[in-house]
Amino acid sequence: MATVTEWIEGARPRTLPNAIAPVIAGTGAALHLGDVVWWRVALALVVALALIIGVNFANDYSDGIRGTDDDRVGPLRLVGSGVASPRSVKFAAFSALGIGAVCGLVLAVVTAWWLVLIGAVCIAGAWFYTGGKRPYGYQGFGEIAVFVFFGLVAVLGTQYVAVGSIDWIGGGCAVAVGSLSSGVLVANNLRDIPSDTESGKITLAVRLGDRRTRTFYLGLCLVPVVVSIVIAIAAPPAAAGLLVVIPLVKPVRLVLCGAAGRDLIPVLALTGMAMLVWSLTTAIGLALA
Repeated sequence: MATVTEWIEGARPRTLPNAIAPVIAGTGAALHLGDVVWWRVALALVVALALIIGVNFANDYSDGIRGTDDDRVGPLRLVGSGVASPRSVKFAAFSALGIGAVCGLVLAVVTAWWLVLIGAVCIAGAWFYTGGKRPYGYQGFGEIAVFVFFGLVAVLGTQYVAVGSIDWIGGGCAVAVGSLSSGVLVANNLRDIPSDTESGKITLAVRLGDRRTRTFYLGLCLVPVVVSIVIAIAAPPAAAGLLVVIPLVKPVRLVLCGAAGRDLIPVLALTGMAMLVWSLTTAIGLALA
């Protein structure tokens, strides 16, 4: 029987910035357009948090029953370590995804019915990342999914439900957040190249190899810098997003200097922190513009 602490660790709290940052960025983009409906923003945050916790538990369950997590370097996995039964972890995944679905349905009712379709795709994407007979996370498409769901959909979705429309600035925010969110997964998969290769999990990092994965990570970290410069042309205070360079220095140095195994674990948290810094500073800048 897993303890409360182990369940919390199994939910992977270090990935929560991937859910919080897009809502902050989307809210900032919405504030630049007009008045924001704050209770909708709060509900969008619940949806994002529920989905990422759901996908984390779903990933734990699916990788655990396949044996992918039997010999891993990273943080605790509930099924792989044997501290929780696959059935209980699967139930936790469905419960979290269910909460996200209910909250998303409320937002769809008060805004646009087609959000139900997007929500359904998001939930399916969460489950089939490592679930099902042909999980797309095992084929190298995980980073694309993260970019779409926790970048484009989460940021633009928040902007839309908050203010009723989207614009190119929201699109820029979505690209920046999606890139950093994908960077978190790239760092995770870079660390797991040896174990993933052995277990047959063909992630993008496995396909690219160690050296090119490190270069790819650097490229993703440069995207928000470029986006900040572009957005600042229309909204000068948004140049505050360039402060993201400060929290990115250490993780980029670790990746480019060849850190491996457990030495890459801090990169995940630091990249997530950089994503939060970029989202918050950019959102404040957009609100002041």
